[in-house]
Amino acid sequence: MSNTYNNSYRSTLFSTQNIVLASLGWGVLTLLYFLLFSAKVPEADGTLKRADWYIIGTNIFEAVAYLGAGVLCLRNWRSQQIVSSRSIWLLMGIGMLSFFLGGIFFGYTEIVLKQEPFPSIGDIFFVITYIVVSFAMILAVASRRIKLESWQWIIIAAIAICGSALAWLISNQPPGAKNEVEAWATQIAPILNWFYITCDVLLLIIATALLLAFWGGRVSLSWRMIAAAAFSLYIADMWQKYATTWIPDYQSGGILEVFYVWSGVLFGLGAVLEYDVSLNRSRRERSKKRT
Repeated sequence: MSNTYNNSYRSTLFSTQNIVLASLGWGVLTLLYFLLFSAKVPEADGTLKRADWYIIGTNIFEAVAYLGAGVLCLRNWRSQQIVSSRSIWLLMGIGMLSFFLGGIFFGYTEIVLKQEPFPSIGDIFFVITYIVVSFAMILAVASRRIKLESWQWIIIAAIAICGSALAWLISNQPPGAKNEVEAWATQIAPILNWFYITCDVLLLIIATALLLAFWGGRVSLSWRMIAAAAFSLYIADMWQKYATTWIPDYQSGGILEVFYVWSGVLFGLGAVLEYDVSLNRSRRERSKKRT
């Protein structure tokens, strides 16, 4: 009886409604944190700098979002009733956990070691994230055999062109700008930069296709969340590239970096909504068989 009670309690505690409310609450709390504490304060030498405790807090918000998303995606992978291919959710889960680890190393390099966090060991995990998440979304689009109208393809092409142009303009180093980094970092940074830009644009295109193809219906709500997560990741990356390229001595924690956290939250919401829809569909099918 104790086991039955514990299982029932866990089932209620981690219900779809509770997870959705917790995710939305985390997103709102993150926004308030960025809005209230992101301002720079004067140091003893007169320079303006964000407080270390604030930077630590932003890393915690991001880490929890992606760790939670990774766990939820892997739960979908383990479920036999999941509507989409389980391999898609396995890739998503690996990508979310990789981003979580990348953020840990990024924060450690910047906060503890007081070094330039790009490039760093964290980029190994970020690269894994972009590869597996891009592949997962491509599989999702291919498995659903999306058929778009001509005007929808025009929208996708326009967004791809605009997104690529924006990324190119932002990522070009301004004249005279120099960064004091080690030789190996100077060599690998441009490669990583263009890799991230390519993946950002690819995710932007796939996300647009998902939004246009699945606009309406509860079953497709999960993939609209995934598409919104990809858009959020694009916005955060574009801000990060602009800030580190054009703002001298940029320090992490700018307000638009909230989109990194929101991206993790939205990936998690997409996973939990897919799980809920799949579970309800499985119950309906069993009910029909009994009748």
